[in-house]
Amino acid sequence: MGRADARRAQQRGARRAAKSGGIRRLFTWRKLLGTFFGFCLLIMGAFVALYLYVDIPKANALAERQSNVYQYSDGTVLTRTGKGVNRQIVDLAEVPKEVQHTFVAAENKTFYKDKGVDLRGTARGIFNTLSGKGKQGGSTITQQYVKNYYLTQDPTVSRKLKELVISLKVDQKKDKNYILAGYINTAYYGRGASGIQAAAQAYYGVDAKDLDVSQGAYLAALLQAPSQYDWAVATPTGRRLVKERWAYTLDNMVEMHWLDKAQRDTLKFPVPDKPKPARGMEGQTGYLVEAANKELDKQGITGDMREAGGWTFTLNIDKKRQKQLEASVDRQLESKLDRKGNKVDATVQAGATSVDPKTGAVVALYGGVDYVKHYISNATRRDYQPASTFKPLVLASALENEAKTQDGDLIGVNTRYDGTSKRPVVGSDTPFAPENEDNQSYGDVTVQTAMNKSINSVFAQMVVDVGPPAVKKTALALGVPDQNFPERPAITLGTMNASTWDMAGAYATLDNHGRKVTPFIVKSAKHRDRTVDPVEGIGSQVISRKSADTVTSVLRGVVHSGSGQAANTSAYEAAGKTGTSENNKSALFAGYTPELTTVVALFGESPKEGGGQVSLTGTANSGRANGGGFPAQIWADYTLGALGGGSSAQFDLQDVERGEVTVPASPSTSPSTSESPDPSPSESSDLPSQSPIETPSDPASQSPIEPPSESPVLPSESPVLPGGGANTGRPGNNNPLDR
Repeated sequence: MGRADARRAQQRGARRAAKSGGIRRLFTWRKLLGTFFGFCLLIMGAFVALYLYVDIPKANALAERQSNVYQYSDGTVLTRTGKGVNRQIVDLAEVPKEVQHTFVAAENKTFYKDKGVDLRGTARGIFNTLSGKGKQGGSTITQQYVKNYYLTQDPTVSRKLKELVISLKVDQKKDKNYILAGYINTAYYGRGASGIQAAAQAYYGVDAKDLDVSQGAYLAALLQAPSQYDWAVATPTGRRLVKERWAYTLDNMVEMHWLDKAQRDTLKFPVPDKPKPARGMEGQTGYLVEAANKELDKQGITGDMREAGGWTFTLNIDKKRQKQLEASVDRQLESKLDRKGNKVDATVQAGATSVDPKTGAVVALYGGVDYVKHYISNATRRDYQPASTFKPLVLASALENEAKTQDGDLIGVNTRYDGTSKRPVVGSDTPFAPENEDNQSYGDVTVQTAMNKSINSVFAQMVVDVGPPAVKKTALALGVPDQNFPERPAITLGTMNASTWDMAGAYATLDNHGRKVTPFIVKSAKHRDRTVDPVEGIGSQVISRKSADTVTSVLRGVVHSGSGQAANTSAYEAAGKTGTSENNKSALFAGYTPELTTVVALFGESPKEGGGQVSLTGTANSGRANGGGFPAQIWADYTLGALGGGSSAQFDLQDVERGEVTVPASPSTSPSTSESPDPSPSESSDLPSQSPIETPSDPASQSPIEPPSESPVLPSESPVLPGGGANTGRPGNNNPLDR
């Protein structure tokens, strides 16, 4: 090598040394450590800024959305309503402690000690998100609650960082029980169930409060993969994995001293129930919910409030009695109809309302064949007339007002009237001469007989004797609505509009000795934030007990010996009245026992577009429809079942006003279902029993008490029958109104 080459080599070495020295000077350990700490300070500063900037937000809309639960009176679920979220939030205290522990054991054993975050799991989640590996588990229960309740499920870095910050703040401000309750109430468990209450129902058909530790462990295991771990649809692999996670959960509980090892060894995997289709509005459910919602609107729980969800509405509906009413309609009516092949049968609509007269609670309701097929509730509709079921209210008004006949005699049970068909009323500015059924004339009859046979001419005159305004006032006080309610003699035939619900309230008031009964269907309305008191079902005394009990004694005669004999049985004591409107467009039976008041009705409704009222004549090929037929038969069948096969309860009739009444002989033949008049002139068997009377505890063991040999009659010198006047009134509307 020459001298020049050596010099060049020396210069290259110097340059390399200078370069190497410069790098060493640039990346000294002090500078690297300083840079690291600077980076850490930057990250910490950014986190502090993020911590200060991010507040705990409001809950996301989905997390707070709940279904409304409608329950029978015994707490069993009738249906749930809401916008797509099957959730009912429950307090943690309602969940057994060992079930609470299953979720901690499955998801986050350090939950009660940690600060609400898992930094390692969060960092892993962020890394996997950045690297495109998708979602990553490992979060604490607090973080999962924050994600479900405040944020979204989006797998983004920003969401993960927010989750971290909010979790720290939530852990500082809320106790662990609050967080755990939020977590189990917001988590999704599969089968459309959000929250532990819905999950408990969906998988085991019980409320959360009734879960055992084994079932709780399964629900806790589900949260890792709800669709994959649902036993009903899981693959063999899915079933194996969920059983392993169930066991893992219980083993962790033993480790945490939350479960005894000996008990753990006895537990078997709790195979969940098969999935059930969601309950909708089919059958009677929609009618019950609709009736409840109408009542809730009046109480201030509006549709918008219900839309927000979270309500538990417990109805007064007795599940057994409701099923009995449905079965009775099917057995006594629907099974006999040919809705497809018979044009008349296709028009028949049935409705019914059953009330506890001691409380006003609606215990059963029948709205129609199916809510999704016939949206109008036949139980609450007011577009048909109650017909002659109104006549007892006319008598109640006469007694209450101490009304007198045209001859000045007080109106009582044995007051005599002229029952001639088409007899013009006397003393009215409005002419009216109603025709009796089949244009049958009866001559001189008592009020009791007139009620038994539903004689139109008698009660038309009675309305005039009392005064239409006074009759209307009494009817409104008893609960008949002021809808299409004229103050004319024709109201005796029930020409106003009233539903089975309305008439059940009026008859329940008679049953309750004149103290007002307002039917109500909602037993309680509860939300996490408020509770609403139910309607007050029992009100003040609207007519005297004497008047109410006298009407009851008369209506017993209708069931014993009159048009309501289809409802008569020795299994219970009953009072009632039949009714059939003009041209047989509606037919009703309104009746009660000491324990139950029920009104059953049939309506003729055209199946054509727009509906319209049509005649029921020919229903099930039975000729003319009337209240003593199908309605009374349904009533009797239902009442017998609803009372558990019968009842020994007797009407406590006290101080019966002008009660010259006697005990009827029990019918010796099968009860008639027809309202057609009995042509026999004898009235002795038409009279109800005097009250009070002592009766055996078993109604079937009673011996009939013989009535007096003669019915009271007016003095022969009376020139005109009471109510008969001089027959100077002019005939009015003579359209025959069935009773």
